[in-house]
Amino acid sequence: MKLYSKIIGKGKPFLILHGFLGMGDNWKTLGKEFSDEGYEVHLVDQRNHGRSPHTEDFGYDVMAEDIKEYCEEKNLQDIILLGHSMGGKTAMKVATNYPDLVHNLIVVDIAPKYYEPHHQTILEGLTMLQNSDLDSRGLADEKLEEYISEWGVRQFLLKNLYWKEKGKLALRMNLEVLKEKVEHVGKALNEEDTFHKDTLFVSAGSSNYIRKEDRELIKSHFPKSNTVIIKDAGHWVHAEKPEDFFQIIMAFIHKFS
Repeated sequence: MKLYSKIIGKGKPFLILHGFLGMGDNWKTLGKEFSDEGYEVHLVDQRNHGRSPHTEDFGYDVMAEDIKEYCEEKNLQDIILLGHSMGGKTAMKVATNYPDLVHNLIVVDIAPKYYEPHHQTILEGLTMLQNSDLDSRGLADEKLEEYISEWGVRQFLLKNLYWKEKGKLALRMNLEVLKEKVEHVGKALNEEDTFHKDTLFVSAGSSNYIRKEDRELIKSHFPKSNTVIIKDAGHWVHAEKPEDFFQIIMAFIHKFS
């Protein structure tokens, strides 16, 4: 599986994995900031997302293997690995399945527990877009608003639009497979999955993805982990509080580099 990525800067390899229905490009602003600190930042599109290949296979073991193969292809070792939401679950699996590959792990607003499917309305809205004749992003936003009221969430999703041909917009993601296998997104880590290197969990204070009662489970899988809460931030914490987020990540990296 040859994943698509954008690589920014030079230095120690720093891979960033986006969330469900996202793409590496969602992280380009923060990626540039990290690269300015002396890191080679890889903004990776995971399979069935962005410009990476579409496939019937979808799940955390295969996505973790994708990242291992990507690192082998690029000759990357001792990486800093950051993942948000679904990307955080992928990052956990990379770290637990291939611990020698990962120097530090950063998991953003997701716990290693099971989550029930909760993207149904978003997937319905995207299905409607896929089945519509769209000739402008404004029209797409207008139609999507019927399903999703939050402007920021719509803008995040609309980044998936591209000009398939003159006057016709389409979605980059493999929507059919993502709908069919959405239950894989909420899958918990296996009980035996552990990673014994320094790990940071970033929790969004206004989100319920990581709860206080999840701390014990996190420690059981990641005994050398700490959890930091960014107050007054929702699930897209890195977009809502970018300065706070950047400072927290850099403090963690510098402490354990």
